[in-house]
Amino acid sequence: MRNKLLAVLCGLTFPAMACASGDAGLSAVRDLGRLNGLTLACGQKEAASWVRVLMLNHAPKTRAYGEAYEEGTQESFLAHGKGMPCPASAELNGRLDEIARRLKAVLPVAGQVPAGHNAGESVPNAVVPRYLLQDPNGRAVTNEDFLGRFQLIAFGYTSCPDVCPTTLLEMKEVLKHLGDKASQLQPIFITVDPERDSAQVMREYTSAFDPRILGLRGSEDLTRRAAAEFRVRYEKVRDPAAPPGSYTVDHSAGMILLGPDGRAALRFAYATPAQKVAERIDALMQEQGQRMPAQRLSR
Repeated sequence: MRNKLLAVLCGLTFPAMACASGDAGLSAVRDLGRLNGLTLACGQKEAASWVRVLMLNHAPKTRAYGEAYEEGTQESFLAHGKGMPCPASAELNGRLDEIARRLKAVLPVAGQVPAGHNAGESVPNAVVPRYLLQDPNGRAVTNEDFLGRFQLIAFGYTSCPDVCPTTLLEMKEVLKHLGDKASQLQPIFITVDPERDSAQVMREYTSAFDPRILGLRGSEDLTRRAAAEFRVRYEKVRDPAAPPGSYTVDHSAGMILLGPDGRAALRFAYATPAQKVAERIDALMQEQGQRMPAQRLSR
């Protein structure tokens, strides 16, 4: 009934493209709800959390979308409660990725290229990179936790011999150059080596550079998903002659800046001078009229 009403309204009042987009969006959100019901019925806690992050970040906050999500959840949950088999992890991940692509395809792209970017920067598509990880105290942290503030994010690992410590030193210098405005920026270091980088290791590592840098870690699956959202590549490199458990991690370098709305604003190339990074962030703060009091989450 609701679909018929939507079709009538579209025919009378809305452009055809907008209606097609809305209908595709409702379909994707309903399928996301079905996936939510499946993960709940099968006890897939990590996948269920990721489904909720997808819903929070990509679905319009309207009654129609909320109902579509709930209908899909109930339908799938009841079906699996009647003995329908649970999918393997690989299949579940494939469904998550497919629905994420559909949601992004039907959402309008917002944001413009900031003026004055230089050769050390690139401007990502106006997307909202997502992550669901843990801080050193074991608390869940998502990209939604820092809305209203800028986020300066780097991926790496604590055993990194040169790139990562150099990047964190640059983060420290950026905070220093920003002065009082540093309170409007949350610097974040995400490990791509959760196998060795425990919560305690992350706490000690980031604090050695600056206590304001927040270290985040997650399971291998959640780390992969977060890296993919930021277009970050990484892989383990093992030397056959090295002892078991000894390896390095080859990973993308540089820092990504998210704006107060959570959208990717700039990507700074590795070794961009800290003063230039700070100047660009300061300019963006002024452009966007950032006036919110920056209070660091107690962690």
